[in-house]
Amino acid sequence: MTQQAAALQTYNNELVKCIEELCSKRDELNRQIKQEEEEKERLQHDIRVLSEKLSRVNESLTQRLAARATFDRTIAETEAAYTKILESSQSLLSVLKQEAGNLSKATEHKKIYDMTGGRDDSS
Repeated sequence: MTQQAAALQTYNNELVKCIEELCSKRDELNRQIKQEEEEKERLQHDIRVLSEKLSRVNESLTQRLAARATFDRTIAETEAAYTKILESSQSLLSVLKQEAGNLSKATEHKKIYDMTGGRDDSS
């Protein structure tokens, strides 16, 4: 019976050793799980922060794009109106020069008419 008791004691010691190794491995696994859960929480927090920041940037970008479109439209309308003003000024200047020329001719014709005593020598 002593041999059986010794064998039983050996099996018992090995069983206890195996159980302790399993517990140690489980504890290491629990430590790794806790680390990964903490990392997951940090990453989820970072994602929330970045998502909020992305939302703010998108909102700002949308407003700035709309403002730029308004600037573009205003500039285009102003340039078109300015071009019309330039064209009108050019037309006005041309008409004014033509009228001034006509007035000069009429005035010259009258001077000649007056100088010749009423005779029209210009023709």
